[in-house]
Amino acid sequence: MISLQITDVKDFMYQLLKTELFDHFLMPEAVITTAVTYHVDGHLNTSFYSEDELEILGLKNLSAAPFSLLRANCFELIKGKRTPSYFKFVFMLSPENLKNTLLSIKSPFTENDISGVYLNLHYQNQTLTCTTGISYQIFSTDRSFENEWDALVCRFLKNHGISYEILS
Repeated sequence: MISLQITDVKDFMYQLLKTELFDHFLMPEAVITTAVTYHVDGHLNTSFYSEDELEILGLKNLSAAPFSLLRANCFELIKGKRTPSYFKFVFMLSPENLKNTLLSIKSPFTENDISGVYLNLHYQNQTLTCTTGISYQIFSTDRSFENEWDALVCRFLKNHGISYEILS
């Protein structure tokens, strides 16, 4: 796990809310505080959709909604002349992206070993931090996947021109 401070908040927020950069992540949870606090439960209510809709929208077998479905709503809650006093976005890899990530780094772990791979955004007091995390289904002292995930996140940010400082 690492914690990064995003140094250009305005540019990051543009990329987060106005581009598709984070759309491939699932978003199980968000909290946005402006004049009031909004709690977004991003867990899918699959009974809302028909089986065909789930298939067409690529939602079948997902526990949480892709950020692409929630981004416009989040933008509406945040936009305006005043910045939010607080927000938290919890992003996680989809099952397909988890599988691809494990394969690409040749990890000894399988999809069944991992509950979730997370990227958490936290904004408060004009400071935006990004924290990585992994939740395991098994006990392991092997931290190789965590180290790889940390490096992948840093590479992802760097490749998209997002400046940051490592906090821990």
